[in-house]
Amino acid sequence: MTGRRALGREFGWLWAAYAASAYGSGLGFGALPLIAVLVVHAGPAEVSALSAVGPAVGALIAVPLAPWVEFRRKRPVMIATDLVRCAAMASIPVAYALGRLGFAQLLAVSAVVAAARIAFNAASGAQLKALVRPEDLLVANARFESTNWSAIAIGPPLGGAAIGLFGPVTTVVADACSYLLSALGISAIRGREEAPRPAGGNRVRAGAVLEGWRHLMGEPVLRALCLNNMLVSGLIMATEPLLAVLLLGRLGFAPWQYGLAFAVPCLGGLVGSRLAARVVARHGRHRVFRTVGTLRAVWLIGLVLVRPGVVGLVTVIAVELAIIVNMSLYNPVLAAYRLEHTPKQLVARTLSAWSVAQQASIAVLTALGGLLAGVTGPRAAIAVAGLLILASPLLLPRHDRTPLPEPQPSPGRA
Repeated sequence: MTGRRALGREFGWLWAAYAASAYGSGLGFGALPLIAVLVVHAGPAEVSALSAVGPAVGALIAVPLAPWVEFRRKRPVMIATDLVRCAAMASIPVAYALGRLGFAQLLAVSAVVAAARIAFNAASGAQLKALVRPEDLLVANARFESTNWSAIAIGPPLGGAAIGLFGPVTTVVADACSYLLSALGISAIRGREEAPRPAGGNRVRAGAVLEGWRHLMGEPVLRALCLNNMLVSGLIMATEPLLAVLLLGRLGFAPWQYGLAFAVPCLGGLVGSRLAARVVARHGRHRVFRTVGTLRAVWLIGLVLVRPGVVGLVTVIAVELAIIVNMSLYNPVLAAYRLEHTPKQLVARTLSAWSVAQQASIAVLTALGGLLAGVTGPRAAIAVAGLLILASPLLLPRHDRTPLPEPQPSPGRA
């Protein structure tokens, strides 16, 4: 079966590193908004600002980093960004213990972590393309996707219980430690890695930072997929802080219930990611983009129906389950297509451009959602997001005439 195909020892270490940080992030899922609500006593506008301003600043920081990542050896970049994220997250429990934790620090940590995540993901994508054959990219990305959803399924309930037992910053400590484990896993990848050189020699051209954007916007299918992803991701993520305020504040959900509402549906992510290779083999990649890309967008409006108690909890779980099953099937297909149709010398800059565009969309739509919630309430803002996302399928590519690239040898494959 394609899902059990051996991808080599070096990929195994990369996967292990990804799993370590994914499970740490799962434990810390929603940690910053939760701390903002429970410790800093932030309101809807502030919580939305935390989810919007931090990633927006992080994206701005990441823009000039893209050429730097492209023309450096990728494993040291990944290790460095893991250590930066570890230090940033660790500053929160230190400040909390000293009684100095404030909203400004949460914003700063959010920005630093966002910038480091973009740089890490860009380097990781380039490293993945070097370690596996082109025909294995879908299987590899499906494994990452499966790991991500299993981490979110397990992490939030455990994180909610840990917060109840040990305090609100407990999961942040676990998240910080997970980045150290990730760095150790990446350092175990063997094989000499040559530093790429700019086309013009040792100097990076002034326009190099924009070349990833030019590639994305110049390929019709990639452009359509990017614009669609910006809208869908932005609107879905814009509801996260609004739900935190609605569930934890106005509806009186306990932290463990909040974690459970997002953990149980993530089991659907295991189903979707495992099916990705089979569905593509049977129906074709373009049909997945059109059909599954549409199905992941139609459920968000259901969150306006959430109520207190068991019925409200079941409503959130059902809506999130429907979204996640479709997202987990769609995402690895998208990730593999993006890597297949990006030249090796542009991978880091293209992935950075993609991440920056997505973060910018999330930031803008989250900020607008927070402003709207401040005027109308979180439920009305969620309703607006649910209606807007129904237009997102119009941005999906209608045809895929992009030829597949020629297979290339994979020097890092065991």
